[in-house]
Amino acid sequence: MFHLSRKKSLNVERDIDLENIPSHIAIIMDGNGRWAKAKKLPRSFGHKAGVEAIRNVVKECNNLGVKYLTLYAFSTENWVRPAEEVNTLMKLLIEYLKNELKELDESGVVINSLGDISKLPLLCQEELRKAQDKTKLNTKLNLNLALNYGGRDDILRAMKKIGNDLLNHNIKLKDLSESLITGYLDTKGIPDPDIIIRPSGEQRLSNFLLWQAAYSELWFSDIYWPDFNKKVLHKAIYDYQNRERRYGGIK
Repeated sequence: MFHLSRKKSLNVERDIDLENIPSHIAIIMDGNGRWAKAKKLPRSFGHKAGVEAIRNVVKECNNLGVKYLTLYAFSTENWVRPAEEVNTLMKLLIEYLKNELKELDESGVVINSLGDISKLPLLCQEELRKAQDKTKLNTKLNLNLALNYGGRDDILRAMKKIGNDLLNHNIKLKDLSESLITGYLDTKGIPDPDIIIRPSGEQRLSNFLLWQAAYSELWFSDIYWPDFNKKVLHKAIYDYQNRERRYGGIK
């Protein structure tokens, strides 16, 4: 059994069970705008600061041996934001992929995307495909970037694919099952999240991984995403390790 030390901060080597690291961590990166507002800065500064948090969390997850990290980067609902802010987010995505690709590749990270990326600017699509192709043979952390992603949209697109396969007699009605549906989702081949983390004080999923989150542990923090660091990540993992996951059963 692992216990909190008497010191205020967690020490990963002492307090976290390194044999019980979550296989899949999903994060709703929230609070960039409010972080900037609190500092009397434009919202774009918050998004730029959020990129540094991504860099730190990806590195730490890789160090800890996390197999899958899914980051909610841009939702299907985010298009309603001002065009200037949307453009800033797309430019930051391109910059992140260009600037970080070499290090991510050398660190063994695999880059994947979730969501309908066909609606992203062409340059974003090109950089994503380039990053995916460059890292596809890596074997460490799978970094899933959820872009133009929505849980309901994910399920809807899966239902359309299933309907099409039914009409073309590729599958039969009797074949329908939870596992079959799972295989049509964007997360095909990816285990469901063990824990979903949301900073910024909000306590909802906001249309993120709705099917996949059925038995995920939820962990919320008041910290804005730009201030999210490895110590906060350690605390979330520690809390996760001290919960019982019963999946509807009894221990």
